[in-house]
Amino acid sequence: MPDKEQNNQSDFMIEKIKVRPINRKKLVRRTIITASMAVIFGLIACFTFLILEPVINRWLYPEEKPKIVVLPEDQEEMAPEDMLAENLPTESPSPTPEPAPDQTPETDPGQEVTLEEQVLGILAENPPDLTMDHYKQIYLSMSDYVKELNKYMVTITTVVSNVDWFNDVQESRNQLSGVIVAENGKELLVLSDALPVRSAQQLILTFADGTQVEAQVKQQDKVTNLAILSVELDGLPSSMKEEGLPIVSLGASNYRNLPGTPVVALGSPMGVSNSVGYGMITSTGLPIYAPDRNYKLLLTDIFGSQNGGGVLFNLNGQVIGIITSSRNTSDLKNVVTAYGITELKKIIEKMSNGSPLPYMGISGVDVTREANEGLGVPLGAFVKDIDMDSPAMQAGIQKGDVIIEAQGLEILTFNDYTNALFTLEPGDTMELAVMRQAQNEYKEMHFSIELR
Repeated sequence: MPDKEQNNQSDFMIEKIKVRPINRKKLVRRTIITASMAVIFGLIACFTFLILEPVINRWLYPEEKPKIVVLPEDQEEMAPEDMLAENLPTESPSPTPEPAPDQTPETDPGQEVTLEEQVLGILAENPPDLTMDHYKQIYLSMSDYVKELNKYMVTITTVVSNVDWFNDVQESRNQLSGVIVAENGKELLVLSDALPVRSAQQLILTFADGTQVEAQVKQQDKVTNLAILSVELDGLPSSMKEEGLPIVSLGASNYRNLPGTPVVALGSPMGVSNSVGYGMITSTGLPIYAPDRNYKLLLTDIFGSQNGGGVLFNLNGQVIGIITSSRNTSDLKNVVTAYGITELKKIIEKMSNGSPLPYMGISGVDVTREANEGLGVPLGAFVKDIDMDSPAMQAGIQKGDVIIEAQGLEILTFNDYTNALFTLEPGDTMELAVMRQAQNEYKEMHFSIELR
């Protein structure tokens, strides 16, 4: 009996565990959901990182902004009558005795020496019997001068790739010249012709020491067909930066006595890179009128190429002109001509800072003293033409108006108007005061014009 009860108890304690069957559909569904959630969270994390990473980097490592490029303004030229008045002696000098034919004029250190006496002294010390050696010395000196100027010049190689009918890649390369005009702490800025670089897929700059770097187009002007190319300073070799960046000095082209000035044409005035020409300025009296700006065209006696380019240097190492062939007339097609640098400085400055050029649509000239005194025309910028559908025309500016004030600044010449305009950008509002003739008198009118 006890054995039977023990067996019953043993049977009661025995438990058989059955394995629950696997639901494959449910397992697959959960796996897919888990994987999907992981992908979604990963994408969200990546997206958040991409957004916040630049912000955090700028916060932890603030990037220095490029410096604003400001080119030095030209000093106003003194009028001839002012120069004469300034140089007039306060007392009439006593007559100077004529020197003997075989003697040089003797001068007292405290006595004023006239130009004629200086010339006579120079000719007495250096008789004008020049020999072939003198001729060689002159050209050797000019050659050394050109070598010194070449450090400011760069050779720009434009690369364009095309695919022909047989699906073969053909690469074409062309060269032009540029000049280093500024640096903003982050970039080296090079002025060049805009037409060849506009369609280039790659721009390679070669400096005078053979250094080659890749450049980008920073800004361009379609009126003058000039462009500013930029090169990252971090991409330049340290030796080049340690020696000092070769930035050219911009001179002035607004002097009345500029004709007759010796110049050197560098870049590609002969249509070939690294070519050179010697000559002088023959004329500065050919103006070029364009909307909102006027230019002075410098003519030289240098025979060059119709496709030439580059810059004109004076003998002080300053650029006074940017060579252009697009303005040559049929009888001067092979003469090297250039835009005067004075009228280009504001444009180069705007392009160097990456700022778009504003547009109002006015063409004009200066009001001369004769027109002011004889006809009573107010001094200022005379409006001779207006572009169709331009901001100026839409605002009501008319031909014959005289701009006397812009942005609170007095306007005496058309160049004053251009300088005031180039302080603004497209979308800004320009305040103008003009004098308009009504019957026999001029009346002042004010305009607020939104630039494009």
